[in-house]
Amino acid sequence: MIERIDQRSTESIKGYKVRQGKHLPFGASLIQNGINFSIYSSSGTSCTLVLFTKGQDLPLVEILIPESYKIGDVYSIIVFDINSEDLEYGYRIDGPHNPAQGHRFNKSEILMDPYARLISGRDEWGREPNWESAYPYRARVPFDDFDWQNDRPLEISPADLVIYELHVRGFTKSNSSGVGHPGTYAGLVEKIPYLKELGINAVELMPIFEFDEFENLRINPDTNEQLLNYWGYSTLGFFAPKAAFASTGKFGMQVDEFKQLVKSLHAAGIEVILDVVFNHTAEGNENGPTLSFKGLDNKTYYMLTPDGYYFNFSGTGNTLNCNNPIVRSLVLDCLRYWAAEYHIDGFRFDLASILGRDPWGIPLSNPPLLETLAYDPILSSCKLIAEAWDAGGLYQVGTFPAFGRWGEWNGKYRDCSRKFLKGDSGQIGEIAQRLQGSPDIYKQTGRSPATSINFITCHDGFTLADLVSFNQKHNEANGENNNDGNNDNLSWNCGAEGWSDDSNIKELRQKQMMNAMALLLTSRGIPMVLMGDEVGRSQHGNNNAYCLDSPISWLDWKLIDSNRNLFDFTKALIHFRLEHPTLRVNSYDSPNT
Repeated sequence: MIERIDQRSTESIKGYKVRQGKHLPFGASLIQNGINFSIYSSSGTSCTLVLFTKGQDLPLVEILIPESYKIGDVYSIIVFDINSEDLEYGYRIDGPHNPAQGHRFNKSEILMDPYARLISGRDEWGREPNWESAYPYRARVPFDDFDWQNDRPLEISPADLVIYELHVRGFTKSNSSGVGHPGTYAGLVEKIPYLKELGINAVELMPIFEFDEFENLRINPDTNEQLLNYWGYSTLGFFAPKAAFASTGKFGMQVDEFKQLVKSLHAAGIEVILDVVFNHTAEGNENGPTLSFKGLDNKTYYMLTPDGYYFNFSGTGNTLNCNNPIVRSLVLDCLRYWAAEYHIDGFRFDLASILGRDPWGIPLSNPPLLETLAYDPILSSCKLIAEAWDAGGLYQVGTFPAFGRWGEWNGKYRDCSRKFLKGDSGQIGEIAQRLQGSPDIYKQTGRSPATSINFITCHDGFTLADLVSFNQKHNEANGENNNDGNNDNLSWNCGAEGWSDDSNIKELRQKQMMNAMALLLTSRGIPMVLMGDEVGRSQHGNNNAYCLDSPISWLDWKLIDSNRNLFDFTKALIHFRLEHPTLRVNSYDSPNT
C-alpha cells in the first residue's frame, strides 16, 4: 500500500494542516491532497505564505513558515486540504530595508511568486483594474492535464525556416478578421489556414508572458484615450501565459488555450518561437513598484550600482542580474518549462547582449548564461535567436557569443537592404554579402548562413508600407511629442510624405515593396516577414507603436483584397524559396553557392 503524504507527521498552523515541503522545484506544485510551496530569499529573515480565495481582497489566511522548514535560503511548506482551483497565493518577506546596501524588504508588501505558472489580476484586456488593490497580480496553480495527443516540437532545419513575426492581439483584433474570438490565442488558431496559404513555417510571437497593459500612464493627445503597454516588453511573470490574450482568461484557462494554439500550429507544420524578455522586469528602477523580485531578494535579482541604484542597460529602468547563478537558474528553469510543457520550438531574446554583461556592465567573452542555454539538454533542439545589441550601446551582430548554437537578428542586413532599396550609393559590395548569408560577418567564426535572421522590417520601426511612404517618423499619437522612436529609418517616401493619390508614386511604392520581398526571400539565411507586410499594412508613419492598441497596430484583413498583387507576389516568393534548395544552402563552401 502506498503511503499518502498527508498521513505522515503534520502540524496545524491557524487551523491548516501543514508540514515541511520539498524545496525543489521552486514555485507551487500540486501534490496528493495538497500544494507544495517553495520560495527563495537569501537575505530575508522570515517568510509568510499568504493565501486568498480567488478574487477576494482580504487574505484567507497568512501562515508564517516555520524556521525549521527552511533549508539554506529556501522556504518550503506543504499545505493540505485546500482548493487549488479557487486559490491565489503570495508571500510576505521580512528583512532589512537598506537600499544603499541593495536591500528593499518590506513585510507590508504581498509579493508574487516569480515561478508562478498562472497569474490572475489582468484577466480581460483593457478592463480597468482595482488601483487600490494591495496585491494586484496574484499567483495561482494550474492543472497540468492538457492532452497533447503525441504532439512534439517540429525541429524544422533552421535553413528551411520562413519566420512570420506577429502580435497575438493585433493579428485578429480587427473586426475585419472575422474570427469568433478576436485578439486571442483562439482567434489565431482560426487564422492558421491563412498562414498555411502564405507559406510560412514558423511564427515568432511578440511577448506572451504575463504583463500589465495598464503600465503606460500616457494619454493619446489626439483622442484623450489611455495609452497602453500594447507590445508587452515588460514582464510580470516569466512562467505564465498572458491571461488577457486568452478568450478563456477570465476563467483562468489561458494555459490550456495557449497549449491548444501551439498544438494547432504544429499540426499545420508551423513552429512556435517566443519573443522573451529576460533583460529587465516590470518593477522599474528605485521609483518603480515592488511586485516580486525587489521584495524577495533585490540584490540577487538586479544589477545594482555600489550605492544601490539600478543599472539600466535595458532602457526601461532596471537590468536583471544574469551573472548571479540564482537568476541564471530562473532563466534556465523558465525556458525548460516552456520547451517541455508547452512544446515551444525556439526563443528570440530581446536585447540579448545584456545577458552577457558582467556585474559592472562589461561584456564577457564567455558569458555563463549564454553557454548554459547553448548546451542545455532540454533546449538542445530549440532555436536560440539573439537580438545582438542592447540599449546601453553594446552591438554584437557577428560577434555575439554563439557557442555553435545562437542565431542573430541581423541588423546589418536590415540597414544595408534599406539603403540599397532607396538607391544609396556604395551598397553593391555589401548587399552582395547580405544576399549570400553575410559570410563577411559569420564565415570567419565558423558559423553558417542560417545564423543570420534576415529582416527588413520588424515590430520595432516602420512597416514595409511605411518604409516606402514616409521619410520621417510620425509618432505624435504616442504622447511623447514625437521624441520617441528612431530618427534614422533609412526610408524613402517615393516623392510624397504619407498617402498620395499620384498613380506614379503609388506604382513606385508597390514596386519597392515587391523589391524588398524579393530581396528578403531570395537571400541566404533565415527570412523574417513582419505581420501584414505581405498586404501593405501601415502604421501611418508611426515607427514605435508600442502603446497603441488601435487599428493602427491591428492587421486590417481587407488589405488582402486591396493589395492582392503584393500578397500573391509574397506568397509566390515564399513557395519558390521552399521549392529551391539552392536558396537554403547552409554552408558558405557548398558547391551550390
